[in-house]
Formats: sequence, structure tokens, C-alpha cells
Amino acid sequence: MNIELRRSIRKYADREVSEEMITRLLSLASHTQTMGNLQLYSVVETRSQKMKEALLPAHFGQPMVTGAKVVLTFCADFRRTTLWAENRNAHPGYDNFLSFLNAMTDALLYCQTFCNLAEAEGLGLCFLGTTVYQPLAIIKVLQLPKLVMPVATITVGWPDEEPPVSDRLPVEAILHKETYEDYTPDRINAFYEHKESLPENKHFVEINHKQTLAQVFTDIRYTKKDNEALSQGFIEALKHQGFL
Repeated sequence: MNIELRRSIRKYADREVSEEMITRLLSLASHTQTMGNLQLYSVVETRSQKMKEALLPAHFGQPMVTGAKVVLTFCADFRRTTLWAENRNAHPGYDNFLSFLNAMTDALLYCQTFCNLAEAEGLGLCFLGTTVYQPLAIIKVLQLPKLVMPVATITVGWPDEEPPVSDRLPVEAILHKETYEDYTPDRINAFYEHKESLPENKHFVEINHKQTLAQVFTDIRYTKKDNEALSQGFIEALKHQGFL
């Protein structure tokens, strides 16, 4: 797979994705980095239409959830390790925020490795950021026990579209040498002028009745009010799952 051509796929062909393929790719992905070789993650595989429809509200009705052949929910999981310790005369202490961060990091690394492998096989994927917006709803549907927290959802299927490749900032915008070099107005202009000049982004600003692309993100897509409310919901989910 040419990484420069990767794109999110939201429309899928009516073609099955075999259980053998998913299991094989998840097995291969387990060779990714992990804290202490503990593999602090689990994955819930959803195939039935009934379960996809149950997950749909938690993902704000995005059609990829029911349109994909497979939905994979990647979870930060310290439950398995905790139970292993308790069954081996050890005394685990993983009901805390640091343990969640470690498990979340493991899960996201594992998720990304799976995505790379799956796309190399020709599968189409879409990452659903909504997983962390309403985690309690996902926890309920998937019956996740204590110390298991959903952190990423991937819809999987054979592509039925070829959308354009998304624009990216130049590497100079993200690479800092030796120490962090803060962003001056001139550097911001240099790094964002190409993104802002693209016809599709100009159209995005126009249809949202805004003056700048930045305003679309701050005033409509990811508002302060929504971020604060969803943050509180995530904290409540962490408490519910025993990490706080």
C-alpha cells in the first residue's frame, strides 16, 4: 500500500469480509509495541445488523456503522491483566488513570497496526472519532466490564468508492528540532495557506457561512461547549469502568 494514497472509506461493497481474514490481521497486529509485553487491549467484533444498529446512536447515526461488513471496537483493557494477577497470587493496582493511559496507548498502537495491515490487503476503513464522545452507550451495548474502556472504532469493508486523498500539513509544521519551536503568525500562515486555499475547503467555509476555515472547526464542528460536555461524559465513563 502506498501510504500517500490512503483515504478513509465510508461506502462499502456488498462483499463479505471473512472472519479468517480479520482474525489473521488482528493476530499479525499483535506484534506491535506494547507496554511491558502485557497487550493491554481487547477488540469487540460486530457483524450482526442488530448489533450494528444498537451501536449506531452512540456514533451519531453515521451510516458507515451499518453499511460496513464489520465494526471493530478497540478497547483499553486492564481487566484481563488484573484477573491474571489475582489468579496468580499477585496484587494488581490498575484501577487508576495512569493505567488507563497505558492501556489506551497500547490499544491505539494495536489499532493503527491493524489498520495498516488491513489497508495493505485492499480493505477500506474509517476511523470513528465518536467512540470517545458517548462511551457509556458503547459500554452498555457491548457489555464491557470494569477496567475495559472503548477508545477507537474502525468500520471495515471492501471499498465501494474512491474519495480524494485528504490534504495534510507539511512535515515542517509538526517537526521540531531539539526543542519545541513555537508558532509565530508567519509560520502559521506558511503552514496553513495551502490547506485554506484548496477549493474544497473554500467551499466548506462558504456552505457553513463562515469567514475562515478555522471558524468552521471552532464554531461548528468542535465547539468549546461540546468539548466540555463530552469531556465530562468521558470522565464519568472512566469512573463507571473503575479507572477513576
